[in-house]
Amino acid sequence: MLILGIETSCDETASSVVEDGSRILSNVVYSQIVHNRYGGVVPELASREHIRSIVPVVRAALDEAGVSLEQIEGIAVTYGPGLVGSLLIGLSFAKALSFSRGIPLIGINHIEGHIFANFLEHPDISPPLVCLVISGGHSTVVYVADKGQYELMGQTRDDAAGEAFDKVAKVLNLGYPGGPAIDRASTRGDADFFKFPRARLEAESFDFSFSGLKTAVAIFVSKLSEEELKKHRIDIAASFQEAVVDVLVEKGIRACQKKNSDKIVLAGGVAGNRRLREKLRSEAEKLKLQVFYPSPVLCTDNAAMIAAAGEFYLSRKKRSDLALNAVPYAPLSSA
Repeated sequence: MLILGIETSCDETASSVVEDGSRILSNVVYSQIVHNRYGGVVPELASREHIRSIVPVVRAALDEAGVSLEQIEGIAVTYGPGLVGSLLIGLSFAKALSFSRGIPLIGINHIEGHIFANFLEHPDISPPLVCLVISGGHSTVVYVADKGQYELMGQTRDDAAGEAFDKVAKVLNLGYPGGPAIDRASTRGDADFFKFPRARLEAESFDFSFSGLKTAVAIFVSKLSEEELKKHRIDIAASFQEAVVDVLVEKGIRACQKKNSDKIVLAGGVAGNRRLREKLRSEAEKLKLQVFYPSPVLCTDNAAMIAAAGEFYLSRKKRSDLALNAVPYAPLSSA
């Protein structure tokens, strides 16, 4: 089955063609650089960029795959969560294609798409498993009983991990996007330079809170002279990153223990973080847990993961109608 995927939940306009839910024929991602000057995504600008880029990106995906619209058997599109204006561009375009060409439409939850990135990358993975979905908008612990069967164990109460990375990178003048910038800087920094707070919340909670950590870094930096900041910028970055990683790894491992799962997977943009992968592998090895994560191109927002999830549902005769709307705070729910 050939599925056309469309993803416009934030600041990437993406389209992909995936065959039988496992073979990526194309995966085109246009990352909007207009936000760089602001150190974060400006929703209205993101919507305008999607309008400009959606047609050429979809055309490029079809061309790269070497297929025509006549060969497409389903259109999978992100309907939420995300920025409502951005979601509406991709969803409206997908519905127009579906209606005009008579192609089945399936709306996909963005978080579920990230989970499917691992099934796309590692087709031999079989649930049950625990998935950490960590990105600019999400810090979520999900128990995956089976494909399409999910239990939300924990989520962010304020800033997501990726959002905290962006904000701290701005404080440290490391550039945007903040996640890769801090990851690169930290390779040369001292993670033990300063012990920033770890918000673990209630003893049994799997929720996250990174707002206090972000504020702690900002206060620490505000007390430094320009010379001190210049000298210790990468040490502060490494110390901040270590605080984030400690909490993510601890809660992910504990979720596996609670669910008696021997598999933990990473998903989302922050899943590409070098230190997170390193520490999770180290801690998981002690407990004989298997660790999986996608390649970097499938960690960030992309349409291949959306197409893979779409194939799963369409192959089971499930589809969406044209009344499907964008849902900016769409919860992850089981099929």
